[in-house]
Amino acid sequence: MTAALLPIGRFARVTGLTAKALRHYDRIGLLRPAEIDSGGYRRYAPEQVDLARRIALLRAVDVPIEDVRRCLADERLFDDVLAAQRRRLDARLTRVQRQLHTLHHLLAEGTEPVMTNAPQLDPEDERRLAAALFNGTWQLLEKPERTRTEDDEMLHMAHASRHHWGVVGQPVNLARGEWQCSRVYAVLGRPEPCLHHAQRVLDLCTEHGMGDFDLAFAYEALARASAVAGDLDRARAYTEQALAAAEAIAEDEDRELLLSDLESIPGQERFW
Repeated sequence: MTAALLPIGRFARVTGLTAKALRHYDRIGLLRPAEIDSGGYRRYAPEQVDLARRIALLRAVDVPIEDVRRCLADERLFDDVLAAQRRRLDARLTRVQRQLHTLHHLLAEGTEPVMTNAPQLDPEDERRLAAALFNGTWQLLEKPERTRTEDDEMLHMAHASRHHWGVVGQPVNLARGEWQCSRVYAVLGRPEPCLHHAQRVLDLCTEHGMGDFDLAFAYEALARASAVAGDLDRARAYTEQALAAAEAIAEDEDRELLLSDLESIPGQERFW
């Protein structure tokens, strides 16, 4: 039997786990080696390969160790654990998007505001209110589970933020406000207003010559809205336009964020 055992280095190569991870999983009792010899060298049985690969798969998408342990104990929990992790990752992605959008807003604040005839607060108060509502909307978007009241609050905050940016913001702020409104309607499963606000993002980008991050996300919003509406062919077409626009994004992190966002569009899984 000993001759058939795999040393830790070879076992790591065939399973996709590192030797360091395997030693850690041994210490916490997640995956014990079949044998530890007198010199302390770990060896694994060939029948442990499939189990280790399943662990590697779950950990590759950051499933918590305790959830991995639950899956190994009861395979019927596999789908539920993955669904829960999907919600956590979606919330994490939304949180990163909020932070990035906040940075973009902060960078745009040094330019002259676009003024309207609407009744105004003090411009600085208006700007702070617009940003606070924008960030508050993101915080609600990040919640894996929301109440109906929170859904309503999220929707009204997104529109209120867009209104206040319309008073003191630059075109880039307006486009990002429209994008957030579209995303909220996508999350709520309401295709018509989702499409409307996504189209407004693209219109603003076209009208004001905005490219880079904002143009790519205009196409992302339209792809997502089309998917919510059940038009997967149009969603695919807009996804391709978003990918083409991504080539012109200056910052690598912005490009990676866009690509991650495109992968989360409902019904698009078969395209990736």
